[in-house]
Amino acid sequence: MACAFFFDAEPVDEPGVHALKACALCTKPLARDSDIFMYRGDTPFCSDECRHEQMQLDAACARQAARAAARWQKQFSSGTGAGRAHRESLEVSVAS
Repeated sequence: MACAFFFDAEPVDEPGVHALKACALCTKPLARDSDIFMYRGDTPFCSDECRHEQMQLDAACARQAARAAARWQKQFSSGTGAGRAHRESLEVSVAS
């Protein structure tokens, strides 16, 4: 049975409408009498599978962002290309 906590704040003029209307991944409508799987505090999912898929997508995005940051850091610290030019312009402006 779904937790009644999420349905307490229903508008008086719209009975049956609640804050958790649909799965954040597949957009399947969430029913009052079904389980709701939460992720990141307030993101609802219709099933453990949808929640797990979103977690996998988030992990892949985090890995991609970490790789991009590492590439940028490597380029900046190696003293080549735009990183070196940017660093030299900082050194000149500080020395002036």
